Formats: sequence, structure tokens, C-alpha cells
Amino acid sequence: MHRTATLFALLVLVGAAGCGSSRDDDKPAAEPSASATQSANPLVEFTSAVDDAHLQSYETGIPAYQELSAFPPQWCRALDEGHSVEWMLGDGGLYPIGQDWGTKKPDAYQLVLLGTRSFCPKHVSAVTDELKALGVY
Repeated sequence: MHRTATLFALLVLVGAAGCGSSRDDDKPAAEPSASATQSANPLVEFTSAVDDAHLQSYETGIPAYQELSAFPPQWCRALDEGHSVEWMLGDGGLYPIGQDWGTKKPDAYQLVLLGTRSFCPKHVSAVTDELKALGVY
């Protein structure tokens, strides 16, 4: 129930952010670009994917999206810098954990993949290859 309410609140906030825009009614609506249709909001895509994944670590509820969503951009920066998933979840200090929530290691690997798909899809292949080499994908 908590994760549904969180996801609903997030979607309401995202929807409200889109309200209030205006355009000249005499002009035709612009065609959406390919990049705009892929994922207009990686946060919504990520939180939805986490909800759909039904991770064991979050059986009693997904952590607040503000806390959890802080990780994917950091993972993307680390991947841009050439770091591995193992480094991120170890020495890199980017293990998905909060003050009152944690993540089991198999779920942490899954989160990195979900975050990469949503926030920096150019690294999905490298992350998938590493997870396969580790035997966790």
C-alpha cells in the first residue's frame, strides 16, 4: 500500500509540473521528438520499474522515492567515469541504503540495472555484461 501511495504521489507531482504550460492555439502542436518519447521522466520510469520488480528487500514498502532516486544519477556518473558495478556497491559507497531501509545484494544489482535503464541507457550493455560475468543476471 505504501509503495502504491508513493508512486501515486509521484505521478501527481509530475503531472502537476506539466500543468500551466500554454501554447499559441493558432500554431499546430509540435510532433514529439524521438528522444522525448523514449522517457520524458527517468524518475517516473525508475520508480515504476522498482515497483514492478517486486524486490524482496522492499516487501514491506519501497523507500521514499526521494531517497532511492538519489542513487541512479550517482551510478551514471560513476559509470561515465569508468567504474564497475562492483566498485559502486563496494568501495564507491553507492550501495542503495538509507537510514531506516536497506537492500539485499541481489536486489542492489537489480536496482543498478533498473537505474541505468532509466537514467543512462548507454551503459545498460556494460552493466548487463558485468552482472552476467558475476553470475547475478
